[in-house]
Amino acid sequence: MSTTEARDGIAERLSRMVQVPTVSAHVEQTGAAPFHDFEALLLESYPLVHESLQFEKVTDFGLLFHWPGRTTGSPAVLMAHYDVVPVGDEDAWTHRPFSGDIVDGTVWGRGTLDDKGAVCVLLDAAENLLARGYVPERDVYLWLGGNEESYGTAAKAAVALFVQRDIRPWIVLDEGGAVVDEPLAGIRMDAAMIGVAEKGIATLRLTATSQPGHASAPPKLTATDRIARAVGRLRSNPFPARMPAVARDMFRAFSGGATGSMRYLLRIIAAVPWLGARVLASMGGEAAAVVRTTVAVTILEGGTAANVLPEEASAVLNVRIAPGDSAVSVARRVRRIIHDAGVTVRVEDHSDPSPISPNDNEQFALIAAAVTDAYPGTPSIPYIQMSATDGRHFHAICAATYRFAPLTMTGKQRESIHGIDEHVTVDALQRGERFYRTLIRSLPPTV
Repeated sequence: MSTTEARDGIAERLSRMVQVPTVSAHVEQTGAAPFHDFEALLLESYPLVHESLQFEKVTDFGLLFHWPGRTTGSPAVLMAHYDVVPVGDEDAWTHRPFSGDIVDGTVWGRGTLDDKGAVCVLLDAAENLLARGYVPERDVYLWLGGNEESYGTAAKAAVALFVQRDIRPWIVLDEGGAVVDEPLAGIRMDAAMIGVAEKGIATLRLTATSQPGHASAPPKLTATDRIARAVGRLRSNPFPARMPAVARDMFRAFSGGATGSMRYLLRIIAAVPWLGARVLASMGGEAAAVVRTTVAVTILEGGTAANVLPEEASAVLNVRIAPGDSAVSVARRVRRIIHDAGVTVRVEDHSDPSPISPNDNEQFALIAAAVTDAYPGTPSIPYIQMSATDGRHFHAICAATYRFAPLTMTGKQRESIHGIDEHVTVDALQRGERFYRTLIRSLPPTV
């Protein structure tokens, strides 16, 4: 497939998207105007998509496009989200976060990687195919969510709509993995990381109370003492490490691209699951997160003055739930580890881990073939997504749900997601558009 099939100006289109501050966390303060402006920009930038595809809004923030195919039946659903997270200190950015500056082959700004870059390459691919009169072999739905960063209620509504219409997708592809140069610390190889599942997420609040009073005569245990002790016990007793089959497949694939002692270590990790799980757990950070449910204390609260004993203290836990665990089992274990009747544990919200989609089926092979076309020689490797995506809602209606944004991301770029100086190269955008174009053209007809 020739790159000449793609129209010019992809970087400029993404730049204009970045300039619209669609921060979903700020909707209550700013209103929906930026989101309406973004819709208008899409209409201007992708006229054929809007003329040729059936469009409807789902809630105030979901944009659904239906591209009828040559055969009816289970469709493909290709997803991205156009809302972004807040930027924090704008002065810390090299380029202003909503500038969309294009400098030396790079587009800068909030959302370039998460996830307007994916929106841009997906819609560009559709526009380019429509310009040549292409009709896909099966129906294609393009889903653009506008509140993924604030719990994805639009995506939930979209799934409910699909259920109501008895639409069961053949494949769903959302954001998640990317083409990276260091999949895990110490493993340096180019790889397209395809998320076949994602961890669940739960917010737990620990609360303790005690008699308020003057700090000069503290009792044996204050509310803050109980919370501190509870947090310490959780830190000392992490969740057990387990090596799921998909992780073994991932490390087998890594070993093929490694050399020397690292190759030997990766082979051991894949071949001896219990030992591999222990090795990864001991490494901490991202490696440990692969094999266990993680608990992070994100908020500590208590007290009103330096010399007053607080009546109440609390801690908020962000829990990323590994396959095999659930919000119920997590809360049960947390209570058992804390072992203090004076500390209440409340699950404030949760989403259990998604089922694991196969990596030996026609759908995964389709993604891998599109990766090869856009990024020759790059292997497609399955993994479990650590963070939450809108894709988790679609597992209820599609067993083949995957997470991959077809963009290159260095380690530094990955750190910029939800951070500072987010940016994407123009080359990555061009390759990402090619990926989607190949994927859509390669969809098989329904039986």
